[in-house]
Amino acid sequence: MSLSNTDHPTHKTRAEEATSQPPKTGRLAAASAIGTALEWYDFTVYNIMAALIFNHVFFPSFDPLVGTILAFSTYAVGYVSRPIGGMLFGHLGDVLGRRFVLVTTLVIMGVTTGLMGLLPGYAAWGIWSPLLLVSLRFIQGIALGGEWAGAVLLAMEHGKAHQRGRNASFAQVGPSCGTLLGTIFITLITVALSTEQFQLWGWRIPFLLSLALVIFGLWLRRGVGETPAFLQLEKNHSTTHTPIKEVFLHHPRALLIAGGSRIGSDVLYALVVVFTLTYVTTVLHLPRPLALTATMLGAIGNAITVPLFGALSDRLGRRPVYIAGVLLAMVWAFVFFILLDSTHPVLICLSVIGGLLIHAVMYGPQAAFVTEQFPVQVRYAGSSLAYTLAGIIGGGFAPLIITSLYKESGSTLWVSGYVILTLLITLVALWKAKETAHQPL
Repeated sequence: MSLSNTDHPTHKTRAEEATSQPPKTGRLAAASAIGTALEWYDFTVYNIMAALIFNHVFFPSFDPLVGTILAFSTYAVGYVSRPIGGMLFGHLGDVLGRRFVLVTTLVIMGVTTGLMGLLPGYAAWGIWSPLLLVSLRFIQGIALGGEWAGAVLLAMEHGKAHQRGRNASFAQVGPSCGTLLGTIFITLITVALSTEQFQLWGWRIPFLLSLALVIFGLWLRRGVGETPAFLQLEKNHSTTHTPIKEVFLHHPRALLIAGGSRIGSDVLYALVVVFTLTYVTTVLHLPRPLALTATMLGAIGNAITVPLFGALSDRLGRRPVYIAGVLLAMVWAFVFFILLDSTHPVLICLSVIGGLLIHAVMYGPQAAFVTEQFPVQVRYAGSSLAYTLAGIIGGGFAPLIITSLYKESGSTLWVSGYVILTLLITLVALWKAKETAHQPL
């Protein structure tokens, strides 16, 4: 049996919060998206640097492709540590509230990314340099593990019942916005600086700029109170002290379905956004700005269409929209490389834009689908665990696996086969799930 602490000194303030005016849709959307935007800004900057520069700065004693694989290994560390954050902040989000966790994770993400920008390279600190990089990635991953579910719940639990798909998708816009910002900044820096300047100090600038996003995000979230769903739990003395335990004991099926639904979309995103940079510059030997331009255009399309498909899932249901995206992605796993191998700039841009539009078909309904699998008492913990555990299998190791598969086989067919395999896992999860779009929370 679990009870909340009704004598908490902020209880009166929370009660007053519940009767105040709900936040406007624009501010709610921005407050929800800013955390995931910062998350994917950080990840995009890291991904691009891992593909372009980290093999020189932190792993200089290896050949370029092996150095890139090592850099992607440190990228995976950020995913491995996410379940720790999912358990820690998932617990706090269901015990202390959504808003408290969202402020904490935002600060940790920004500080760790800023410190990466100050980290000396291998030439100055030797082995300690990549070790500290891995350590910062680990801490960053812990914070990221608690951010996504809270960002989704902030918008979904504040919004109207018939708009849950659209409102939950606000957080899903963040990755594209973060990817776009990160890519734009890096493109401007690479154009403005010489290769030597970029390698020496220019790569640090995008990492340090993440601190500005943190300040803006804190200002946004100050204007959005605790969600009505959590306030009602507190009022009814229904919060739980052991949300993680309850998820594993009483909601294992929901955890498997929610986690499985994410794997395919994460791998598709890694293919289209992360591996494209390596493939275009290292394999096709085409200019770096071409790959960055394709990514920017794709991110714009993704950001615009994610809420549209989220809203469409409010009308048609989560599963039909989501499954349509999975089936399209299976086809695109092959079309993608056909377009890239043409080496034509327009077709390369089309390959990335098409891939990210298909990703939006899955990503739009995903946030609502995942969080709707769990009751409100354990919704933060359950969603965080599903997100982080699936992230390890999906996005975390995807760049490493994709790059290694191509290096060993020399063929993109193995890469496409791997992507389809992960999409099949998502398809099975969706097939086993019940429709949740029109069910009460």
